Amino acid sequence: MLPESTEKNMSNETLITGKKAENGIKESLFLFTLYICVTIAILTLMTLIYDVLSTGTTRLTSDYEVGLITKIQIDNPVDFLTTLDSRYPDRAGIGPAFAGTVWLMIIVVSVTFPFGTGAAIYLQEFAPKNRLTRFIELNLTNLAGVPSVIYGLLGLAVFVRLAGFGRSVLSGGLTLTLLILPVVIVASREALKAVPDTIRQGALALGATKFQAVFRQVVPSAIPGMVTGMVLGLSRAIGETAPLIFMGALTYVNYFPDTPLSGFTAIPIQVYNWIGYPQAEWKETASAGIILLLGLLLIMNSLAIFIRNRYEKDL
Repeated sequence: MLPESTEKNMSNETLITGKKAENGIKESLFLFTLYICVTIAILTLMTLIYDVLSTGTTRLTSDYEVGLITKIQIDNPVDFLTTLDSRYPDRAGIGPAFAGTVWLMIIVVSVTFPFGTGAAIYLQEFAPKNRLTRFIELNLTNLAGVPSVIYGLLGLAVFVRLAGFGRSVLSGGLTLTLLILPVVIVASREALKAVPDTIRQGALALGATKFQAVFRQVVPSAIPGMVTGMVLGLSRAIGETAPLIFMGALTYVNYFPDTPLSGFTAIPIQVYNWIGYPQAEWKETASAGIILLLGLLLIMNSLAIFIRNRYEKDL
């Protein structure tokens, strides 16, 4: 007969071993489920990208002859970027929409970066910790999750009608600025929070003022994170369609916007318009527009990675 204490120890060890085995099975099932979900998501994404590339590449790389008596040869993709829209899919270009998208991004960057980073620096480094500050922080977090349609209605009421800008590229850029401003502020604040307090304390100990410590030590250290947040916001803004449609952006524009008060359209709206046509040829044209939009996103993200890596090396 084994002593009673020995039997208790053996039973406890058996229970622990059984719980470990049960936890191991649960962990394996959970990881297996995660792998399945990730695999399905990646396969779905790759299928969509392959479908767009296989459909739109011919529109960008092939030459088309249009007309019966006079043969007009369209050289792609240069002409596709510079040609006006048309009711014929082989003649339709994305020039006005591309120019409108560039105008929108210029306005969004020009307004969002100074206001977004300035608000983040003030709230994180200079604002007093009181109820008003906490109220603003709470609202910024909530605004980051507001549907984009709401910002379109707000842009229609404030910029189009109240400010009198009309359905111009300026109204569209300011509407998209409102859309991504909370995201940029929150991301910039997180980048500032990630800077160690020892940098602030060291600068102050050496006789620097708080302003000097923030703008000469803290902000340069946080620039990679700020740029990342800015690019994330721009990536969301460049693909938005609903707020621009709700604030009154045009679906058919056959001229290039030359001032901030010109009428405009954007690549997502142009693609949305082309997809609505029943002819199969419009699917190729819309896929070519999607490829250009993906190219712009890749260029923007590559630029952000380059800027972030350069600042990280300098630091």
